[in-house]
Formats: sequence, C-alpha cells, structure tokens
Amino acid sequence: MPDQLDDTDRRLLRVLQKQGRISNAELSERVNLSPSACHRRVHRLEEAGFIRDYVALLDPRKLGRLTTVFVEITLTGQADEVLEAFETAVARVPEVTECHLMAGDADYVLKVVAEDSEDFARIHQRYLTRLPGVARMQSSFALRTVFKTTALPV
Repeated sequence: MPDQLDDTDRRLLRVLQKQGRISNAELSERVNLSPSACHRRVHRLEEAGFIRDYVALLDPRKLGRLTTVFVEITLTGQADEVLEAFETAVARVPEVTECHLMAGDADYVLKVVAEDSEDFARIHQRYLTRLPGVARMQSSFALRTVFKTTALPV
C-alpha cells in the first residue's frame, strides 16, 4: 500500500497529521498544488483509507488526567474465547486509552490515564481486577512524558 503514495501524497499526510483543521487553500499552498487538485488528492487518500479520521486531541492535564499508567496483563490462557472476552471487556473501560496484544512475557499492555494514584486505585479495583481471564497484572507509573506524538512517519 505505501507504494501507492507519491511524494505529494506524503507531503499532504505529513501536514494533515500535524494540522488536521488546515483549510484546503492553505494546505494546497503548503504542498504546492492547486486547491482543486489538493482537494481531489485528500479525498482519494480518505477513500483509500490512508486518512482514517479527523479528531481533536485533548490536553490530559487540562482534564485533570495527570497520571499515565502502563499495565501489563497476563491471561490464564490463549484460547480465542479468552482473548475475545478480555478484549471486549477492556474496550469498555473509559480510562484505558490503548490496549496492545503483545509478544513476550505479558499478553497485553494497557495505557491507562488517571487523575492520580488514588484514582488509579479506583480504576484498578472497579475495572481492571474484574477483567475476564486475567492471571497477573503489573502496573508501571510514568514519571514524565518525554515525547509523545500521533504522527506516523510517511
């Protein structure tokens, strides 16, 4: 799929990842295209699924979510029904912002946002301990976010 992208498509994607609300006129200037050609290319990238969605990225600090916790989960087994039950349940936990099936010691790694350690204790007790199929959990608190981006290399 990436070979379907030419240099202009890549420039469009780089700009849109950083400034999703940029006007078509400004975007066309930034990538050196006419506004109509720019619009057609962006529409094609959307239709092809390269651009999945447009979102507003919220500031967790402004929302009082000052604590990030990474939780490693080991399940009781690897049967499809165990994995499916866990994934369905974890997707319902509002404070879990990411869930990754892993290779290695842990089966899953979750990224959890919380107000503080007390709030994480509430999330742990109310949600995480009740997830189906969990054999073991290990939580690591992030001390500081050094780098974070939503932009993919293109």
